[in-house]
Amino acid sequence: MPAMAGVRLTGWRKIANAVWDGPNDPQIYGAFDIEATALVAFMEAARAKGHRVTPTHIVGRAIGRMLEAVPVLNVRLVGGKAYPHPTIDVFFIAAVEGGTDLSGVKITSCDTKSAVEIAKELHDRAKRVKKGDDPDFKKTKSIMDFLPIWLLRIVLRFTAWLTGDRAMSVKVLGAKALPFGSAMVTSVGMFGIPMGFAPLAWMYRVPLLILVGELTDKAVVIDKKIEIRTILPVTATIDHRYADGAQLGKALKAFRAYLADPAAHEPELTSAET
Repeated sequence: MPAMAGVRLTGWRKIANAVWDGPNDPQIYGAFDIEATALVAFMEAARAKGHRVTPTHIVGRAIGRMLEAVPVLNVRLVGGKAYPHPTIDVFFIAAVEGGTDLSGVKITSCDTKSAVEIAKELHDRAKRVKKGDDPDFKKTKSIMDFLPIWLLRIVLRFTAWLTGDRAMSVKVLGAKALPFGSAMVTSVGMFGIPMGFAPLAWMYRVPLLILVGELTDKAVVIDKKIEIRTILPVTATIDHRYADGAQLGKALKAFRAYLADPAAHEPELTSAET
């Protein structure tokens, strides 16, 4: 068969080919609504006992259950090999300095801690970070603020290699080994933003980042009838290198099963009183 002659690109198609390269990004995205009646009831019961539980804490706990159900996701990828994490840890992104900056806290063993325990630990540690009482955060921030952009890029890549690929701490920078844990979660619902997608940066070394939206009432179909229910929108940014549809489907099933009725998985509200 003779080769077909190429057609010269013109106009916007030519400009687009000059602006962008071919796709080279493993990120895939998912969005779904959680019918949150049971979730809200669990949260209110916890708050009635004095525990500062939010949808983000409950979602973080659900991530722990999900990674427990699908351990193939609880790994780090290095040099063509997958290395299992020793524990299931979730990094909670948090606003600091009056909402003008971002930081976060890694909570370890989220598969064995209750949502209340996660909430308490996160509150205590995030409070120290926000007040500037965390020595590692202060050290890291002061160094990062001081470095020029070109040098900061180099330092970040080297630090990500040491802490993420080599699983080593860098004391001089206040950076711990595997700083972002097994997965990440953040929230925009607290700011009144209905939903959104969060980006996965190369330095995170995690398979997914979950974003929690705003609790809101919506009309939904229940048993072929339209009813008003409280809905929690959740989105996920996933690194396709870690898993395909089969693993993600199993993970989503475990994730949604917990969020559908948190109290069923945690009959005792807490084992850690405030």
